[in-house]
Amino acid sequence: MSTPTPSPTESVTLVPLDDKAAAALLVESYQKICAEMGKFIVGQTEVIEQLIIAVLAGGHCLLEGVPGLAKTAMIRTLSQTLAMSFRRIQFTPDLMPSDITGTDIIQEDPDTGRRSFVFQTGPVFTQMLLADEINRTPPKTQAALLEAMQEKTVTVGGNTLALDQPFFVLATQNPIEQEGTYPLPEAQRDRFIFLVKVEYPSREEERQIVARTTGTFEVKINPVLSGAQIMELQKTVRKVPVPDHVTDFILDLVRFTRPDEPGAPAFVKDLIAWGAGPRACQNLVLAGKVRAVLRGRFHVTIDDVEALARPIMRHRIVPTFNAEADGISVDEIITRILKVVPRGEAKRSL
Repeated sequence: MSTPTPSPTESVTLVPLDDKAAAALLVESYQKICAEMGKFIVGQTEVIEQLIIAVLAGGHCLLEGVPGLAKTAMIRTLSQTLAMSFRRIQFTPDLMPSDITGTDIIQEDPDTGRRSFVFQTGPVFTQMLLADEINRTPPKTQAALLEAMQEKTVTVGGNTLALDQPFFVLATQNPIEQEGTYPLPEAQRDRFIFLVKVEYPSREEERQIVARTTGTFEVKINPVLSGAQIMELQKTVRKVPVPDHVTDFILDLVRFTRPDEPGAPAFVKDLIAWGAGPRACQNLVLAGKVRAVLRGRFHVTIDDVEALARPIMRHRIVPTFNAEADGISVDEIITRILKVVPRGEAKRSL
């Protein structure tokens, strides 16, 4: 098997920035990306913010909503603001793992007539991958992304190939109750930093959408950041300090979702069958650091954690039958836990 030819990377000469200058660049770039996306996307400001936070935190993002809410359009538009390679996979019931990772094909040397296997790379060999309607393909095919999302590598035929950096999977899915959908395995869901709920637009937003999409409206989206710049900004984000009381808040918040955790609220045992794992803690810290910088702070606060708790934890918690029977959503459970998590240096008893 031959190694695939790497895709061209940006020839960007980066001038080292101090932390203050890098933070200012991050905020400026965020504002520019929002402005560029706003040229085409109407509303959805919270969804756009969470998409950008996921990228700057180095994570993958899953968007969930009914068809027609511009989930794919948002990801495409975001990709146009980032000077990186981009590929799209339309997930269908007959999609095979090799359609994602690639496969060996037989090629004949025109000079010698000798035949040999050559690895033909799949669409996963990119920097930004749009996995469209990811839950319309069976779990066997969904699992083809597991190694790529976690290790940033692909193993085929015993050979492990590195993906270009940075690498992001931005996926869309329809609500699981809809026809022809397969639930994502827990291990697959856990690899997404966010599960973002895309809601219906307001009446005025919908009026603008209709006007833009039924006329001659055209717009050009300009790139704002390169892949190399994103990687530098990710390093800056990781330098943001997290106070001890915020770390304690994050640990308590996540551990309180586990029914067998000593000290967890009594209602957790009745409402949660399976709680969030350590990745929830890691993602709350990383995403909280990005949000803090975007708001002009170089430290994480409990407000940052509370703002991101639902999109980070909602896909990591499995409710019990009792919760589902009573119509209690995972978001409601998270809200209840947030109300009882101790804050500050002095922990109060539950």
